[in-house]
Amino acid sequence: MATSISATGFQGGFCASSHGSWKSSMAGEDYTMLAKSVPTRVRVGRPVRSVPMMKNVNEGKGLFAPAVVVTRQIIGKKTFNQLRGKAIALHSQVITEFCKSIGADPKQRQGLIRLAKKNGERLGFLA
Repeated sequence: MATSISATGFQGGFCASSHGSWKSSMAGEDYTMLAKSVPTRVRVGRPVRSVPMMKNVNEGKGLFAPAVVVTRQIIGKKTFNQLRGKAIALHSQVITEFCKSIGADPKQRQGLIRLAKKNGERLGFLA
């Protein structure tokens, strides 16, 4: 049995010989055409970054969402956001005072504030 070194550098029996071997009989000309069609260098460009959308995901969801959207359109976005910020700060103060009165630790207070935010989203206050 004749052995030769193939393009991969493998030296051995049936796989290494390119004359009359299984590789050439199975692939034939298709293999050479495929090898020629594969590009030798692949150019990779910069990854495309998607532009972040600043749209509220809670838009139109919740019981109070329509009222929130109409109010924002009437008084303007800037004034509305200022008013919303004051309301959220006041609500957080109420939660903090409640936690002090019952003796809750800071972790429980933070959990209650997160729960209030989640409920506000669900009801549509953050639309």
